[in-house]
Amino acid sequence: MKKNSNNFFLRLWRHPKGRTGIIIAMLLVFCAVFSAYIAPYDPYDVTQRAEKGLAPSLSHPLGTTITTGQDIFSMLIYGTRVSLIVGLVTGICTAFLGALMGLLAGYVGGIVDTLIMRTVDIMLVIPTLPLTIVLTNIFGKSYFMIIFIFTIFGWTGLARVIRSQVLVLKNSNYVKAAELAGASRWHIMFRHILPGVTHLLIMSTALTSAGIMVAEAGLSFLGLGDPTAISWGKMLADAQSGGALLFGHWWWIVAPGIGIFLSVFSFMRIGLALEEMFNPRMKQGAGVRKLFKSLNNTYIQSVFDEMNEDDTPVASSGKEAVQA
Repeated sequence: MKKNSNNFFLRLWRHPKGRTGIIIAMLLVFCAVFSAYIAPYDPYDVTQRAEKGLAPSLSHPLGTTITTGQDIFSMLIYGTRVSLIVGLVTGICTAFLGALMGLLAGYVGGIVDTLIMRTVDIMLVIPTLPLTIVLTNIFGKSYFMIIFIFTIFGWTGLARVIRSQVLVLKNSNYVKAAELAGASRWHIMFRHILPGVTHLLIMSTALTSAGIMVAEAGLSFLGLGDPTAISWGKMLADAQSGGALLFGHWWWIVAPGIGIFLSVFSFMRIGLALEEMFNPRMKQGAGVRKLFKSLNNTYIQSVFDEMNEDDTPVASSGKEAVQA
């Protein structure tokens, strides 16, 4: 098992997209873990706030905020924590819940399959944003509540995919052999079927984490995030309310925007690399696209000319037949 995991990470590192995503993601993780040592100031400490609205300088690389005088660079470093925690925890929880429901629906079947799939149909038509606004106003605007809401509404699509894959795997020879040997349902699902869908879970975790980071920034920008925590979305909301564009403090907006882009870009590259690793057809499609890109206009025009020459006799013979 350890050797297989090492080979998996080695293959991911050798993939160009995967290597790019891993480098950026590790840089973000480093900033999140050691933010107290990297950031020159503590944005939560009211005693470490300078003059309001300072321009970028050596002491404040990205200046200070107009409203509170907090160091923007320090806020940017500390905001990495919220983005990664919300994205990764939600991605893992969504993959776990989606895998569990998909396994139960696909392997057990019957009334269990019907209940889970009808629940999925209902969850897919519920508007998420209005319900998020209601739940955060009732239970509080904490990131735990945001993770809970994203997990509850995010597992449905993955459950459908896992269920379709389980319906294929449950008829395989090794599963039938385990059933004849007297293995329990739980043993078969988690010991024999789950390894066959692990690649889907890994891809889903990476791609879901990227989407959740954007969603968290959007909710924080709308004021639905934790008001006591510093996040990139909250930085953008504070920049808008503080009139950053009005006073020409564009770096206050660009800095968290770049942070959101890098975090989402890194996990998207990892997810796309995993998809190409586990789905050889994508590599074949990429080869076909490269082939068409290499064809010049002259070659394509000659192909069309030959097609026209082949069609001309047929058209003329048809015309002669009509005249006759």
